[in-house]
Amino acid sequence: MLVLERSLLRGFLSAAESLEWKQGEVAAAESGSLLQLILDGKYEAIFSNPVVRSVFSASSVMEENIGSYLEKQVLAYLDCSAEVDNVERQRLMFLLGVGSLQLFVQSNWTGPPVELKLQEFLPPALLEKFCEPKMLHAAILKMLVLDGESVYTLTSHPILLLIARIILVNSRHKLASLQTLSWWTLRCVNIHQQLLEERSPELFTLAQTCIKQVTEVETLFTGDETWHLAVQFHLECAYTFLYYYEYKKAKQCFSTAKDITKLQINLTGALGKRTRFQEKYVAQLILDVQRTDELLLPHSELTLPPTPLENLTVNYDLNDDTVLNEIKLADADQYQVPDLCAEELAVILGICIDFQKNNPIHKLTEEELLAFTSCLLSQPKFWAVQTSALLLRTKLEKGSTRRMERAMKQTQALADQFEDTNTSVSERMKIFYCCQVPPRWAIQRQLASLLFELGCTNSALQIFEELEMWEDAVICYERAGQHGKAEEILRRELEKKETPGLYCLLGDVLKDHQYYDKAWELSRHRSARAQRSKGLLHLHNREFRECVECFERSVQINPMQLGVWFSLGCAYIALEGYEGAAKAFQRCVTLEPDNAEAWNNLSTAYIRLKQKIKAFRTLQEALKCNYEHWQIWENYLLTSTDVGEFSEAIKAYHRLMDLREKYKDTQVLAILVRAVVDGMADRTGEVASGLKGKLQELFGRVTSRVTNDGEIWRLYARLYGNGQNDSGEDIEKSLQCLTKAHKCEIQSSDWEKDVSSFKEVVKGAIEIAHVAIKCSKNKSNRQEALQILSSARLNLRGLSSKAKQLFVDVTSNEVHSAIADEVTTMDNTIAELQELSNRLRDQC
Repeated sequence: MLVLERSLLRGFLSAAESLEWKQGEVAAAESGSLLQLILDGKYEAIFSNPVVRSVFSASSVMEENIGSYLEKQVLAYLDCSAEVDNVERQRLMFLLGVGSLQLFVQSNWTGPPVELKLQEFLPPALLEKFCEPKMLHAAILKMLVLDGESVYTLTSHPILLLIARIILVNSRHKLASLQTLSWWTLRCVNIHQQLLEERSPELFTLAQTCIKQVTEVETLFTGDETWHLAVQFHLECAYTFLYYYEYKKAKQCFSTAKDITKLQINLTGALGKRTRFQEKYVAQLILDVQRTDELLLPHSELTLPPTPLENLTVNYDLNDDTVLNEIKLADADQYQVPDLCAEELAVILGICIDFQKNNPIHKLTEEELLAFTSCLLSQPKFWAVQTSALLLRTKLEKGSTRRMERAMKQTQALADQFEDTNTSVSERMKIFYCCQVPPRWAIQRQLASLLFELGCTNSALQIFEELEMWEDAVICYERAGQHGKAEEILRRELEKKETPGLYCLLGDVLKDHQYYDKAWELSRHRSARAQRSKGLLHLHNREFRECVECFERSVQINPMQLGVWFSLGCAYIALEGYEGAAKAFQRCVTLEPDNAEAWNNLSTAYIRLKQKIKAFRTLQEALKCNYEHWQIWENYLLTSTDVGEFSEAIKAYHRLMDLREKYKDTQVLAILVRAVVDGMADRTGEVASGLKGKLQELFGRVTSRVTNDGEIWRLYARLYGNGQNDSGEDIEKSLQCLTKAHKCEIQSSDWEKDVSSFKEVVKGAIEIAHVAIKCSKNKSNRQEALQILSSARLNLRGLSSKAKQLFVDVTSNEVHSAIADEVTTMDNTIAELQELSNRLRDQC
């Protein structure tokens, strides 16, 4: 049976498997006919099978709940005493679950539309409980709600997912004979998650369990020909982890899938032309794909045959009068992409999506992603890969004036392909689960958003209203300035049916808490959205205490709300509740490890809690995520200095000067100078004196940018010993720095009017004179020595004259007693300098 289960995962039987199957017992059994229907893509026909109809038929229906009824019927069918018959029954139910899931995917993802009549396989007594189909539809959607997150209202045939979930999730314990059950459960989880408004912790826990169980099935991936399935499994795991913010695990899975295929995938440069009138070849960014092991050729009988080109979504040419449809390479043969199989194309797509998720929105990132899409679209073979690549390209091209028209036409074609009946569903299902194709309404939403950006507001609104995406419709009206129209449309829909979601949107439009409260009561206190929106309104009004209460209730219902945890942390900081803030931001960085702002805010909380080492480490994580954010670097500088990581502080100061040309922090520089000069120990116990060279280099850079700060020049002089060293170079450097510091001080206003300020300036001038004397003694050139002494003497003479003019007692005609000592010292120093100068002149 494992061979057939592998074929089911793959989507087709090889010639050898087909022959083996026809000779086996399964082909003759009822489960054989169901398997054949699934492999042929005739999923609707499964519900015409007499056995399937007998499972769901019952003479009387006691249950009010349709889900309970279906589950009871499935379990009753599986509880069979005969062991041989029991295995066959397990196969039948498993195939019914798989078929239901595939038909649900066809109905909402791949198309063409499904015509499923419930009355043909469900008992009339059950359907009679619902007055009209809309009530049944709403009841089923309610059963698919998880963790307080609502399901998209226009989901087509949700009963199919309900049946798949009952069999593949709720009845798993009864299907022990099926080795690939957990893999199909994982697929069911991924599909279910895409219907929900937010991420569901319940589904993520189940997905992790399924992944673990599949990896434990040792026989599943044994054998040379099973590498195709191994690649598919790792890609599906990667997309699951990526969706739930587990970026490292996702990257690991994508990397494993790539390693299995033995592909080398690198962005590189090649000479080429991008425009029609370009004369010279210039460097262009392309994707270089090479096989490292030609022995592992995928083209065996277990490889999916490509879909005919006419059955794939049309890839529109650019048709621009300047830009070429694709880059024309000077040496196209050198970068020829090998003929790739389905799994290899899916791996390239996966690495592209991972690259997009892990890089910032930037023009360079867009160019790199376009290199991936060009490579994928150069080999149009499979519907899922083609659709995903075209969708990504339209998102990237919508901002370009020359490519906007193609993006519009392409998105329209992608939205229309769902109705196309020419392509069989089995062709569209090829490697579907490895490509994360969005549901049809997501594509239509992208089309409406593009129309809105182009100014076609009415066309966009029409699509949003048809899709019942009221939130997007409200945003359209709000941006168009039609606030009254937004309220009107929501009240109109509420008259038809009251839902928590509509009340939340009305609260968003009117900024009124009563509507969130109504949504909360209507959901029986299970709507995470209601508390989330109410909390955001409190946050907007700076009502932080009430805001915290709402957010806490929201994350209690669904802990996987990244934005709510972040806002909760901010509210706690505003309330000075730093323990709560630390907890909230910890959850943020757990959900999204590359959220730089969350790391930065977490460090702020730790600083307030006096946990400075933790703050230092969290800031290091923040910088890994965002190397360009100057505020994070400033926090890192201050924290590094605070905890004694002086080397890191110097590095941070350099980076801040890269980001902000005139950046200065005199306090930090003073601490660093003191640490180096006094030989303080850093956090690891090493003496900071070893950083003297690095700090001198930093001061050299600082003073080249900030030339008018006397305090910085004094610190620079202190770093060179303030002229007290024995080194002639250090003494001369100190003299230069002290002289510049003095110039900065006398250029500032009001220092002459205040006695204390004047005394400080005099003190600096006298210090310069003493260092000048010492420096002159080290000079071999007497003329240079004379110049140094003369400069110091003239400086002191000027200050002495100013003191005698400004600070003289009118009655006694003598200098004020407050500054008399300084004037005497200056006159004595002038005399000393004069005497030294005379001696030097005599020696000349």
